[in-house]
Amino acid sequence: MRRILPVVSAAAALAWTAPAPAAQPVDLLIRHASVIDVHTGKIAREQVVAIRGGDIVSVGPDSGAKAFAARQTVDATGRFVMPGLWDMHVHFGGGPELIQENRDLLPLYLAHGITSIRDCAGDLADDVLAWRDEIRSGALPGPTLYTSGPKLEGYKPIWKGVLEVGTEAEVDAALDRLQGLKVDFVKITDNTLKPELFLYAVRQATKRGLRTSAHIPAAVTVEQASEAGLTSIEHMSYALRPGSPQEAALAADVAAGRIAPAEATARTLAAFDPAVARAAYRGFAAKGTMITPTLNGSKATAYLDQDDHRHDAYLAYIGPGLKKTYEWRVERAAKDDAAAIARRHRTYEKAADLLPLLRDAGMTIIAGTDAGFLNSFNYPGIGLHDEMAIFVAHGLTPLQTLQAATLAGPKYFGVSDRYGAVAAGKAADILILDRNPVQDISATRTVRGVVLRGRYFDRAALDAMLAEARAKVARAEGRS
Repeated sequence: MRRILPVVSAAAALAWTAPAPAAQPVDLLIRHASVIDVHTGKIAREQVVAIRGGDIVSVGPDSGAKAFAARQTVDATGRFVMPGLWDMHVHFGGGPELIQENRDLLPLYLAHGITSIRDCAGDLADDVLAWRDEIRSGALPGPTLYTSGPKLEGYKPIWKGVLEVGTEAEVDAALDRLQGLKVDFVKITDNTLKPELFLYAVRQATKRGLRTSAHIPAAVTVEQASEAGLTSIEHMSYALRPGSPQEAALAADVAAGRIAPAEATARTLAAFDPAVARAAYRGFAAKGTMITPTLNGSKATAYLDQDDHRHDAYLAYIGPGLKKTYEWRVERAAKDDAAAIARRHRTYEKAADLLPLLRDAGMTIIAGTDAGFLNSFNYPGIGLHDEMAIFVAHGLTPLQTLQAATLAGPKYFGVSDRYGAVAAGKAADILILDRNPVQDISATRTVRGVVLRGRYFDRAALDAMLAEARAKVARAEGRS
């Protein structure tokens, strides 16, 4: 007898198919993106980036976009997606009457694609600490803010708002206070601080697990500072000193009062030897000492004889009180004679040309501007793009420059597990650019959109921030 097989209808067969998995709910999808890996420079085309809250939850081929149900979708066709930028040297200050003008700078950073900033001390420490916490809680819009709080200095310095220390006990007490304020790092400068206390402060901060950032006294060698545990040298001028075979002797002469720091600088430039510098930089790299060149501010001051900046369009975004603080450096530069002006130019160019030496020696180069009060025509926001252009003009590749602006900051703060890549598990701080910055660093200026802690700001929203900043300045100056 033949066995008769049951006939199954097509509809019944479909009924047996396992149900499709439900789409994952996410807050934001960035579709058809060209995602830049800033570690390698490689670009993954036609990607979808899924974001939930402040986290990236998935990055993969755009064909997988149907796996997500998004509250908001951004089409990034033909555009480039990369991690947000970090400006690792900014300042807020100028006195209590300028608190609001300083606070109003925060949107300028965001409007230019900068999602994290490092405040390297001013005279508004309590306010900046409060802004930091308000930003982290979501109460204040702005880039993630890291701050040193008040910096350490000696007695009767020219700077305001510092912690004055003249003994080891006072250094210990100052560090206790800074830890109580939960600062993100310790800033130490060299205006009146005794050389031996400078080294003591670096060592003690390091022992406490605190990151440090410093101007190095002329009576201390850069190697001594690195040996003490210094995390970051601020400003490229300090990197010139280890290029002199006589650095230790010059430091001893300054310490003994036989020569002034300015004389030591002049002798350093005259004796600079790239081979000596390279060997020193390798030693710093081995000890983990990084450097933030802050060349943009140096360039503005060095070349005031050629560009007085009075017609800079960006002045429209800087409050009148902050613009007033620019006069200090301008007036000092105006006193220089022809020889001093030529020396300014030479010093700046020599310092900027150190970039390839530092890179080849393995030192981590950190992008930072020195933008803020006092630092003439060094503008918050756009200044980081100017800094990156200088890096490329003086020998770094666009990719190395991007790394200085996206990877070095997280490395300094020990948060590379959260930042520096557009990848699952990373923080949702993202730039969408019209052009590829790996090919041309000026493409970082073509910001089409910014994702900050998972919130998307399109070009219209960023332009509105700039318009509001401009309007506030106009009102303050009585122009509206």
